[in-house]
Amino acid sequence: MKSEDFKNRDKEKLSIVKIGGNIVDNPEELDKFLADFNSLEGLKVLIHGGGAIASKMSDQLGIETRKVDGRRITDAETLKLVTMVYAGLINKNIVASLQKLGCNAIGLSGADANTIPSVRRSPEPIDFGFVGDPDPQKVNKSFISLLVENDVIPVFCAITHDGDGMLLNTNADTIAYTVATALSEKYKTVLYYCFEKEGVLMDVNDPDSLIETINPDECDNLIQQGVIADGMIPKLFNSFNAISQGVSEVKILHAKNLLTGKGTVLS
Repeated sequence: MKSEDFKNRDKEKLSIVKIGGNIVDNPEELDKFLADFNSLEGLKVLIHGGGAIASKMSDQLGIETRKVDGRRITDAETLKLVTMVYAGLINKNIVASLQKLGCNAIGLSGADANTIPSVRRSPEPIDFGFVGDPDPQKVNKSFISLLVENDVIPVFCAITHDGDGMLLNTNADTIAYTVATALSEKYKTVLYYCFEKEGVLMDVNDPDSLIETINPDECDNLIQQGVIADGMIPKLFNSFNAISQGVSEVKILHAKNLLTGKGTVLS
């Protein structure tokens, strides 16, 4: 038995679930996912993105969406927009839907109760604007534990803060990794990345080409071959970082498979 197994065997399980991709943007799929999330046993935390909705509203309001390597440039106007969309529209709709299911949830940004402080990203070599990089060591673990242990489900949006009055746009995958890593000191944390694909695929257009397990060396080889690309790369990097820092297991899977766990497993 590995030393990590000894450390984790008496800990209570905590599921950190991140929902993103086209699921958040699709009301029917989101409702199905939230019903499954409500049925997930044990302590749990939900983290969501919503970039597609933010981009759509940017277009409607005439605010230019700028990205570098798929990552949004967050200027002052964009920060206002994503805060309203992530922390307001999407977050509160998800909380209301969970309440309808009898799941007592509370919507949070990283600024609330100082749960997830961040540092504004350096403008070198690329200035991403008001974008934050959180540190697992600074997460308010005691407050999150207080909520989950009293049957209140935290629902985090992709907004953090710098501790000096500034909100920061933050990658939701990174927030999930950060929260899972921070809470792994107290709980046996399992991190779920749920989206619209079956998991990590050999062929992104073939749902039957699922890679059921993957390790860092295999990941590096597939990146070099171009099999793994785009947004899947940071998702996998976050996953392996989480495991190296105490998270028990990471699963990348389709939102419909949350309860079965069928997808790509990293451990």
